[in-house]
Amino acid sequence: MCLVDGDKVKIGISDYAQDQLGDIVFIEMPEEGDEFEKGDEFGTLESVKAVSELFLPIGGRVVAVNQDLDDQPELLNDDPYENWIVIIEPTDLGEMEDLLSSSTYLDMLRD
Repeated sequence: MCLVDGDKVKIGISDYAQDQLGDIVFIEMPEEGDEFEKGDEFGTLESVKAVSELFLPIGGRVVAVNQDLDDQPELLNDDPYENWIVIIEPTDLGEMEDLLSSSTYLDMLRD
């Protein structure tokens, strides 16, 4: 999940991803100030089913980390779109154009 908010982008997981993972029990997140390129691993999610890497869909610098997830990672199961993981200041906001829209993503999952 990527949501543009002014010149920042909220990064999280999709509802489909949280459903496939099952109950999320732990999340490892980066530090504020960390910088990543598009496609870099920026953390991991541990669920009752698996451990999954988190990859940044666009490059940028982490300006905020959702500290609520440290004690309550299950918030991602409750509402993955409201409970973002990090906020980044993108290196190139134009990289958002390469991402799938939510409707295209859902159509792809149905096929």
